[in-house]
Amino acid sequence: MKTLFKSILVLAVMFGTSASYANEVVDVKEGNQISVSDASGEVIYNGRINVSGNIKNLFDFSELNDGVYTVEINKDFEIEINTIEVKKHIVTYSQNSSETIFKPVFRTEDSKIIVSKLAINNEEMSIELYFGNDLIHSETLKGGQILNRVYKLDQNLKGNYTAVITTNNRVFVEDFRI
Repeated sequence: MKTLFKSILVLAVMFGTSASYANEVVDVKEGNQISVSDASGEVIYNGRINVSGNIKNLFDFSELNDGVYTVEINKDFEIEINTIEVKKHIVTYSQNSSETIFKPVFRTEDSKIIVSKLAINNEEMSIELYFGNDLIHSETLKGGQILNRVYKLDQNLKGNYTAVITTNNRVFVEDFRI
């Protein structure tokens, strides 16, 4: 009888955990990065996703301590941020706290660097260009749904360049060479 009761309890907990994920579809691809932070902002897990699929099938958040966690999926061109709550091994996604941050995209052509970013919420984007350790250009863009800039660099100044983009309270760095 005790064994039957334990089996039913385990099945109920598993069903409750699965049901709490039911409305949330967060697809991830092999190679994406995942980061899980607790309510104080401390990163408790950071790693690379090895298999494509739905996050609810790939990670068992129900084993985390009771609390609120931030799950970030760093994809090719965006960072998807979701909040989950764990209570007595039951995981629920906060429907109102899902956020997507679009990352800046860098391209180089000959002696030009092209920087683009979707700015759906009209966020700012600060750009700093360095040649070696020397700052050669700095500006802040704002307004519009898409932020674009093309910078023509001196063809005779060959070497290592770095673009530092600050947007959405994050810093993105791209090293390139001409």
